[in-house]
Amino acid sequence: MSMIRDLRAVVRPSLVSLRKDGATYDATRPATASAVVDCAVYRDGRRIETETPLTPHEAVRLVRRDGGFVWIGLHEPTEAEFSGIASEFGLHPLAVEDAVQAHQRPKLERYDDSLFTVFKTIHYVEHDQLDANSEVVETGEVMCFTGRDFFITVRHGGQGSLRALRHRLQDDPELLSKGPSAVLHAIADHVVDGYIAVADAVQDDIDEVETEVFSPGRKGSPRGSDAGRIYQLKREVLEFKRAVSPLLRPMQLLSERPMRLIDPDIQKYFRDVADHLARVQEQVLGFDELLNSILQANLAQASVAQNEDMRKITSWAAIIAVPTMVCGVYGMNFDHMPELHWRYGYPVIMGITVVICLGIHRTLKRNGWL
Repeated sequence: MSMIRDLRAVVRPSLVSLRKDGATYDATRPATASAVVDCAVYRDGRRIETETPLTPHEAVRLVRRDGGFVWIGLHEPTEAEFSGIASEFGLHPLAVEDAVQAHQRPKLERYDDSLFTVFKTIHYVEHDQLDANSEVVETGEVMCFTGRDFFITVRHGGQGSLRALRHRLQDDPELLSKGPSAVLHAIADHVVDGYIAVADAVQDDIDEVETEVFSPGRKGSPRGSDAGRIYQLKREVLEFKRAVSPLLRPMQLLSERPMRLIDPDIQKYFRDVADHLARVQEQVLGFDELLNSILQANLAQASVAQNEDMRKITSWAAIIAVPTMVCGVYGMNFDHMPELHWRYGYPVIMGITVVICLGIHRTLKRNGWL
């Protein structure tokens, strides 16, 4: 079951920061006054509507009193902003540190009462023409804390907004009634669907470069310019691979190993996510190998072109050597030389020189040097 198919359609919420420098986070403050993007309580798959936005502290009290679970979304929180929420839910200090600092490797860590999952989001950067300085992919991160009655997302980077995903889930109460594990699956599916879209776009870029490299008689492109574009694509594919490959093992664990915090009905859907992720990984590995082959072919073409240039230069040097030698001989200061004072000596010597040069030119051209 796919929750969302378009990673590019993201809306970055506009946040108003009301905190003062040096202020510490207070869980009772309004959600708009901190890094909290949204805070809501869900019961039986439906969002509990309140007159005013809930603070994390109020949401926790509501869940513990009436049941359900709370979903808190944060965007690039500081340590002070996140400390109150971490204390409220008893999050492990190591996981909290990773969530605040970001730049983490995709992973799944299990603690006593929670799961900590790290996803890297990938966004394809549109460009009119691919060159050696084009940025092809842009990365971000989504950290997820999954508990019995809470789900916390910490997002880093300008891409990968979860607002559309939250609305999509709220339109499916039956799925959302499965609890926090349903949200974890939806985010995993959302991220992997984004990988698929980016992989298709990168494939188009690689096909474009491949076509141009192997196009016969291409003109107007400086020699060696393709190598820079290929190398830039390889760097972007490497960044893509760093997001995809480490995530495969966590998805396999979520789909195969029973976990107390994962609903058995939801666990089945992680298999589909793991399968899609494996397919993307194969694509990314194929991209890397294909780009290596294209780069080697491009360098080989450059070497062949250089060899052709050297053969042409050598050929013309051989042709020019004949008149150079004749002129050099007759330029010596001697009185007694063959045919020096003969009336027809000059035209004969010039004719012989031209005939020899034409003979050398014809021979070299027949052998493919010119």
